[in-house]
Amino acid sequence: MKRLLIAIIVMAAAWSGYWFYATYNVKREFAEWFQDRRDRGWVAEYSDLSVAGFPNRVDTTFSDLSLADPETGWAWDAPFFQIMTLSYKPNHIIAVWPNEQRLATPQEKLTITSTQLQASVVLQAGEALPLDRANLVADTLTLATQDGQATTMTALRAAIQSQPDDPNSYRFALETDGFAPPMQFRGLIGAADHLPRTFDALRAQVTVSFDERWDRAAVERRRPQPTRIDLQLAEAKWGDLELMLAGAADVDDLGRLNGSLTIKARNWRDIVDMAVASGQVSRKMGERLTDAFKLLSQMAGNPNTLDIPLDFRKGTIYLGPVPVGKLPRLVLR
Repeated sequence: MKRLLIAIIVMAAAWSGYWFYATYNVKREFAEWFQDRRDRGWVAEYSDLSVAGFPNRVDTTFSDLSLADPETGWAWDAPFFQIMTLSYKPNHIIAVWPNEQRLATPQEKLTITSTQLQASVVLQAGEALPLDRANLVADTLTLATQDGQATTMTALRAAIQSQPDDPNSYRFALETDGFAPPMQFRGLIGAADHLPRTFDALRAQVTVSFDERWDRAAVERRRPQPTRIDLQLAEAKWGDLELMLAGAADVDDLGRLNGSLTIKARNWRDIVDMAVASGQVSRKMGERLTDAFKLLSQMAGNPNTLDIPLDFRKGTIYLGPVPVGKLPRLVLR
């Protein structure tokens, strides 16, 4: 009995020593990472870094966190951010965001609020920590711009899975519940009266290949650039409007798409009118699309429904042999 008690005490002391050693390394590595970012010209600050969770977890909490990369124009700040791991499984991370945070992109500044926003991230072994898979769940999510436009959804579910046959390829899945575009957008496209407040469905499944895998270097130095996109399905249903997309395209070194896309749309005229009204499509291009789609839908026997293929060649959209517009270049900053 005495030997058993001694063994238990020794094991407990060893585990305690391991936990405190692990927390010491966590604090040291994060401090070094933030200092390295500052040395590279970033804003990388926090007011406090604490570690808790003894004995089986290592839960790291940052307070008053700010990160900004002036080279890419991305910035993020939050009153706190938590990274939680099991002591014996450090490559499986649970990330928890606050109920309110701010994100700045090269195009927009957003205030993000939610009742819950967290992710489960599994990293592969190795110093670079390449991404294996991740799942993100958000409840009652709102994205508000500086001018007061708010996009809301009651739930958001997203997943990423690395592909075993290609370490640089990832499968993405996205689905929302209760997705509602900004009221200003509804007014702009004339949807306030005849469309419901929320989408009936908004989901997508796509596999994207990159020139490099996503690992810690993707955050610290350079974002991997897409080389191929395989869109299994993207679907949006909003009242009487329905749009489904599927196709595949390669992305060249300049970010131009080369491939094809099949579009299925119900009440397509309203969709084109909304794209023009919102500024996503020029008025001239909208007129060209309407004329072409009108002819094709009449040939198919249903003037309100489209089922057509589009080709992409060096970023230009072709309907058969006729160019109908250009796509923006796909470059991740």
